[in-house]
Amino acid sequence: MSSPVDTIKAIKVPKPVPITTTRFRPPKKNIPQTKIERDHFLENIKQYVEKDSPVPPMPLDELEEHAKEILKRMGREGERTYLHYTAVCLNNEMWRETLAEIPYERRLLLMPKCLRVEEKCPAPFDEFGLLCKQCGLCSIQDFQNEAERLGYAVLVAEGSAIVMSLIQTGQIEAIVGISCLPVLERTFPYVEAAAIPSIAVPLLQDDCINTTVDIDWVWEYIHLTSDDETRRLDLNALHEEVKSWFSPESIEAVMGSCEGAQEEIAREWLARDGKRWRPYLAVAAFEALRKDRGEPIPEDIKKIAIATELFHKASLIHDDIEDEDHGRYDQPTLHMQHGIPVALNAGDLLIGEGYRLIGESETSDTQKAEMLLVASQGQRELCRGQGAELVWAREPKPLKSKQVLEIFRQKTAPAFEVALKLGASYAGKLDEVADVLTKFSENMGIAYQIRDDMDDLGEDAGDNELEQMRPSVLLAVARERAKGDDKALLESLWSHEDLKGIAIDKIRKLAHEVEADEKCLLLLETYKEAAVRSLADLENANLKGLLRRVMGKIFNDLEIKGWCREFEVKNGVREEEEAAE
Repeated sequence: MSSPVDTIKAIKVPKPVPITTTRFRPPKKNIPQTKIERDHFLENIKQYVEKDSPVPPMPLDELEEHAKEILKRMGREGERTYLHYTAVCLNNEMWRETLAEIPYERRLLLMPKCLRVEEKCPAPFDEFGLLCKQCGLCSIQDFQNEAERLGYAVLVAEGSAIVMSLIQTGQIEAIVGISCLPVLERTFPYVEAAAIPSIAVPLLQDDCINTTVDIDWVWEYIHLTSDDETRRLDLNALHEEVKSWFSPESIEAVMGSCEGAQEEIAREWLARDGKRWRPYLAVAAFEALRKDRGEPIPEDIKKIAIATELFHKASLIHDDIEDEDHGRYDQPTLHMQHGIPVALNAGDLLIGEGYRLIGESETSDTQKAEMLLVASQGQRELCRGQGAELVWAREPKPLKSKQVLEIFRQKTAPAFEVALKLGASYAGKLDEVADVLTKFSENMGIAYQIRDDMDDLGEDAGDNELEQMRPSVLLAVARERAKGDDKALLESLWSHEDLKGIAIDKIRKLAHEVEADEKCLLLLETYKEAAVRSLADLENANLKGLLRRVMGKIFNDLEIKGWCREFEVKNGVREEEEAAE
């Protein structure tokens, strides 16, 4: 007789494309220390350019005066730490639209050799710079391959002479460069004198060896194109607008008045908290593919977006009952508040309401049928993933990390896929993009669930005793790597033996000791990268550009708590702080 583990179907987790080795080192003090902080600077700089319209090219002293004004508006008047960083970012933003208009084949990507892992790099040099051997140890390989695929000329070299000679030939009309701030300061007068559009991504270190850079930032700039008409779309504003649709008043405006206490309970749950990523994805896909870009968001797409959240919130009610969870959103779960029968009925009601909103949309019968099929297929796949977990829980045994990732794929990816496909279907473009959206959603969904998995066992989870065990990729990796008594402890954990006697902090420490946290962080980055790479063959520039930016927004807004600090200390990110303690 087959075991419950055997009920999990054959592994179909999308195989991630290996990414370059990630090196973790602290940014220098002249660079904002975290990605969230760097994005905050970029948003303020973008607002400044939109409001004040500074015109490039601009001398360095004038650029720094504008930078001072930006810092003043940010409440950092007189602060010089990030002055040059702000000036570089301002110059980038001023040239952004000009760069977008220049064909890829008229651009140069300029990278410094210090991005390589110096002690291991096998690449030789010639008169034009480093000749990458595609060893995969650093980010040079990925940047070069993608840029050349697009049509860029690529150089891995320092110095202004060779760059200026290329500019003077007239073959290069724009530069996307990566460099440390000191080199950018020295080369700026040459580029400014040539009046050539130039975008510069500052390195996170300026010590000329084994440096790193914000990969997402470079990726965004090298793909910048005027073909992407959504590049000016304010994703933060769009997200805020979508979240505003879930106030009680807005829900009633779209769904009509409540009829009875049961419906009031269901709608209260719908309005309760949440990131609203799924409706946001539906609207983002529609915005990328719509024909009448720039027009107000139609009421119908609001209904369809809300339908994706109705399905999601219904699944949370059912999951909480099935998993015997007692809290969500820092409040009692719906079944703890109103009892299991009422909660189950509320979940069923929300599912029905989601299908009703899709069915009421003012679109063709063909599109309605297409959207209803997409939603039902997603519902089926989600239930299969949850079902695999529930069957496993009846007779729990250790799962391999691949088996856990398959459950993640079934439980999380379908909701993202449904949201994106509903938006594409309403725009009348689903046939053109369906396959890409499936691959993108699978990889993004797995990455998202890995992040949640690590967060659930992070320091913010507290030091309470474990009450139950669920499939966890972190604990699966830890069990695969542990030995002796540690392995026996994790075996008992997976088997639900005496869970109340095992404290989370002990498991957290064990996972760190066997480097399961490091492995999971690399898995997270690998699936994020695989999601972006799945867009490579997408011909629609609007959807490609917007989804790449949406990925950045979703994962920039998410923060793994409780693992990063230890992980960074181990890899030298916080060695300065640790030495000072």
